[in-house]
Amino acid sequence: MKYSTLVQAAKKAKRYSYAPYSNFRVGAAVLTKSGKIYTGCNIENSSYSLTICAERTALFKALSESRPTFTALAITSDSDELIPPCGACRQVIMDLAGDIDIILTSNDGAMKIMKSSELLPLPFTKYALRKFPRKT
Repeated sequence: MKYSTLVQAAKKAKRYSYAPYSNFRVGAAVLTKSGKIYTGCNIENSSYSLTICAERTALFKALSESRPTFTALAITSDSDELIPPCGACRQVIMDLAGDIDIILTSNDGAMKIMKSSELLPLPFTKYALRKFPRKT
């Protein structure tokens, strides 16, 4: 399978999830154009708004180490349902990675591949900001 290594990396990352409040573990793995994989897991905080999702962890980790071009991102959880990224992650994916393949997986082995533009059809991007002149 085309993305089996990426999905396995996401499953491995899920083991490091810190989810003491929701008990909802999520792992993600992002693939760069050069073939490098960066992983992330969700990390919860008692102040829920400070929690970070697995998808953003993986992307931020990759960007903090290099400036890669991304091609795909796999997401896995303990659910038997396909779990898509939350709205905040959809925005971050589109803004930082562009229109890449998103591999949704379930605990029972189901898989669906979508483009990030399908998950967020009207994203707010840097191009919207160019419409406004900077004030000095």
